[in-house]
Amino acid sequence: MIEFPKPTVEQFFTSYNINNFTVSPDEKKILFSTNMNGKVNIWAMDAADTYPYLFAQKDENTNFIKFDPKNRYVLAGYDHDGDENYQIYATGPEGGVPKPLITGESDEKYFFAKLSQDGNKIYYMTSKGNESFLNTEVYDIETGEKKTLHEGERGPTYLVDVSNDEKHTAHLQLLANTYILGFIKTSSGFEYITPDPDKVHTVSGLTFIKDDEVWFATDYESEYSYLAKYNLTDKAFSKVMDFGYESVTEVQFNRDANMLYVTTEKGVVDKLYYYDLNHDQSDEIILPFASIKQLSTVKSGDLYVLGGSATEPFNIWRYSHEKWNTLTKNRVLGVTSDDMVEPETIRFKSYDNLEIEALLFRAKDENSNGFTIFWPHGGPQAAERKSYRAMFQMFLNRGYNIFCPNFRGSTGYGSSFVKLVEQDWGHGPRLDNVEAIKWLYNNGISSPEKLFLVGGSYGGYMALLLHGRHPEYFKAVVDIFGVSNLFTFYDSVPDHWKPIMERWIGDPQKDKERFQKDSPITYLDTMSKPMLVIQGAKDPRVVKEESDQIVEKLRGSGREIDYLVLDDEGHGFSKKQNEIKVYKTMLEFLEKHQ
Repeated sequence: MIEFPKPTVEQFFTSYNINNFTVSPDEKKILFSTNMNGKVNIWAMDAADTYPYLFAQKDENTNFIKFDPKNRYVLAGYDHDGDENYQIYATGPEGGVPKPLITGESDEKYFFAKLSQDGNKIYYMTSKGNESFLNTEVYDIETGEKKTLHEGERGPTYLVDVSNDEKHTAHLQLLANTYILGFIKTSSGFEYITPDPDKVHTVSGLTFIKDDEVWFATDYESEYSYLAKYNLTDKAFSKVMDFGYESVTEVQFNRDANMLYVTTEKGVVDKLYYYDLNHDQSDEIILPFASIKQLSTVKSGDLYVLGGSATEPFNIWRYSHEKWNTLTKNRVLGVTSDDMVEPETIRFKSYDNLEIEALLFRAKDENSNGFTIFWPHGGPQAAERKSYRAMFQMFLNRGYNIFCPNFRGSTGYGSSFVKLVEQDWGHGPRLDNVEAIKWLYNNGISSPEKLFLVGGSYGGYMALLLHGRHPEYFKAVVDIFGVSNLFTFYDSVPDHWKPIMERWIGDPQKDKERFQKDSPITYLDTMSKPMLVIQGAKDPRVVKEESDQIVEKLRGSGREIDYLVLDDEGHGFSKKQNEIKVYKTMLEFLEKHQ
């Protein structure tokens, strides 16, 4: 028999990212955004023949795709080299080169919100004239007229839905990641949809079930988000349904079927439910994957989902007649899920007895090199979940274990848990990570000579902070666009982030002592281990100067610092050649310091 070699690390470079998708009104065509040809573009599949073909080429990130209800055009939002200044373009129904439609200066943002039922009006938000809070506008395709519907105030304000009769609009007002208010704007003003807007809580997933009634997710007076509704006529708020220790994360309404779909998160996995408004009944829909990135409903009643798991890249699935069918075949070249590693879910007690959940990926025995990568996730108000990371499976293929703690501030564990990181970026979460490292040591999984520290975004910040305050725990460190200085970070974030910064990290004047204590740059003298820093030059969230300053200061002190800057990337790596370059650089760095 012919014997074939085991999968090589290069094969893990061959999987692609499906970021978002849309289904045509007649359900004959599916469009999705992916870097299949090396850069992000929109690809299409005909429902009867699922062979993918290039639909629209711009070689840039997209934040949405939307078919016109009458199939006359397709809308998409594009930025430039990862700068996240998304603007709205249109393409003909058969594809082509996207045409600017709702655009402005290069530093302006235009975020798509909604299409009218007839497709003649586009609702969107823009930073033009209101950089911090955003304005809501509507563009009439037939006349070319633009009209301002709402001027944001207090916090960034996003239009979420429009009533069927187009008399009311539903908005979210972001005061913090854990303080998001929902309101409905009418001809006479606006009204909040939860009883007390002064209480800290969140609202999400607003959708008009009737012209005078919205359903949505909220954690108002609750640890976990539940399904609720607000009736404009009765001025009445009420809970519809809760899901125990699961938090509702998305609400999608199929008006034609009068069916609601609800996603929830519980720790490291997602769940999906339907709510049949015709019969006032609900039940769980069992998933063939662990994570949901996007839902889309269609007239036929079928449901389309972008779903994946730790060992399966994200693919588009269709749920029809209580059966799942995968439509895309995004996979790793010559690698099956059996060749990859499913994580174990473990729990440990932190320094103050708080329970922390984590994912542990163990390299297969035949591959194991004895080293472990410690991965604090980004966010910080996010979580490491059972979803596919090519980087993880690549490292596992090379023999590295990976440990991912969902420290305090992570989502999926209740409202109070998420808030624990607010105005405490560097104490409680840091000590949770220290206890996670001790758990690895106590369970014989790793040791200071066998542990690498790798993190991106907030995880990069945590990697830098742990390096500075606890260098004895690690062999070497990789920081991927991590915050190095809370003072400069506070001043350099995008304008529409600035209203939430005080609740998120604090005030640099009032909290000066804590900012200094929690800034990695304070601990340069003890950053003694070899370090690789990776940065996108166009990153608008953690700007290049955050990495520049720490690299320059450490190199000035004679430290061993490798620095990789990607000139055409932002807060992530969308171009395949850049992704491969990052992976190879990280692998070479870790191998050099084993």
